[in-house]
Amino acid sequence: MLIALDMDGTLLNGEGKISERNRAAITAAQAQGHIVAVVTGRARKDALAPLREAGIICPIASLNGAVVSLEDGTVISEAPLERTIVRPTLEWVREQSDLYCETYTGDAVYVGLHNRAQWEALASGMAAAAPDVKWLVNKQFQQAQVTYVDDIRTVWDDPKRVIYKLLIFALDRERLRDAASRFAALRGVTVTSSHPHNIEMNNERATKGEALKQLASHYGIDVRDTVVFGDSHNDLSMFEVAGCRVAMANAAPELKANCDFVTLSYEEDGVAAGLERVLAKRV
Repeated sequence: MLIALDMDGTLLNGEGKISERNRAAITAAQAQGHIVAVVTGRARKDALAPLREAGIICPIASLNGAVVSLEDGTVISEAPLERTIVRPTLEWVREQSDLYCETYTGDAVYVGLHNRAQWEALASGMAAAAPDVKWLVNKQFQQAQVTYVDDIRTVWDDPKRVIYKLLIFALDRERLRDAASRFAALRGVTVTSSHPHNIEMNNERATKGEALKQLASHYGIDVRDTVVFGDSHNDLSMFEVAGCRVAMANAAPELKANCDFVTLSYEEDGVAAGLERVLAKRV
């Protein structure tokens, strides 16, 4: 059996760590001969940090499935964005002071320094009136080890850097919908989301569902013998193809409407509770 786990809002708790109960459940599944994989919107290096801390070695489908790698880091599939297609829309994004943009390449996650300064000022200015805003901004910074550059265009225009994913964060959801519609209109680009305040752009072939199929094929596992755990819209493509779909208690309504059962929340070791239930049926 192949077990695929989303990270943020699913496997990781509020501190961005893998709890002891979740760790034990994963290692127990591995000991029984099952393949456990992480399928995440994070870059591989950002996914590795909590996995290493918990002592877990497993395949990782990173950047929403844009790069699929085995336990030893061997890449078995990748689907980058086409630079010439997204570049004009990225220029529009750069000109918008209320849109925060991260560019995920093969070597790092890049952000323009002007972007960081704008968002830190916004968070500080609204902290008293809307403390959840500061939390949202800090949470976004926490999820990725970001490299700051004076001019983000040097990254976008460097042919040596392969762009796998773009993430845009905004407090105004109407502005976010505007950005989403602009990218959705581009050929070969898919738009998903892992949080109500962000959108994520990938090659249309880079989805978590495609990554699940790639991993299942590699290990010789029927896709019907897969179990997936998720909480956000970017997990829906996995739910469309997996044999068993487990939604977190904190999951978006669309996932709960298309799952086999709902487990506990990410703060309540929901992955462990769900795995224990699934594995008990196979004994």
